[in-house]
Amino acid sequence: MTDLKFEDALARLEEIVQTLESGNLPLDESLMAFEEGIRLARSCAKYLEEAERKIELLTKDEAGLLKAQPFSLESGGEEGK
Repeated sequence: MTDLKFEDALARLEEIVQTLESGNLPLDESLMAFEEGIRLARSCAKYLEEAERKIELLTKDEAGLLKAQPFSLESGGEEGK
């Protein structure tokens, strides 16, 4: 599962959610799907945490030094333009 790309893991997780929400699976299959969904959710969270760390590391301050700062959706990340 570690070789799975983020987009693929998210798509599979969405499939699992839809399947579970339909309520058409027997209990044992529902439990297996739920377990797979939990693994995928954790994998996706790990990808996102790593991406956030990379963004923070690559953010530079005015002096050109790497500086961790949170990304702001309001500014669209276009500070300094």
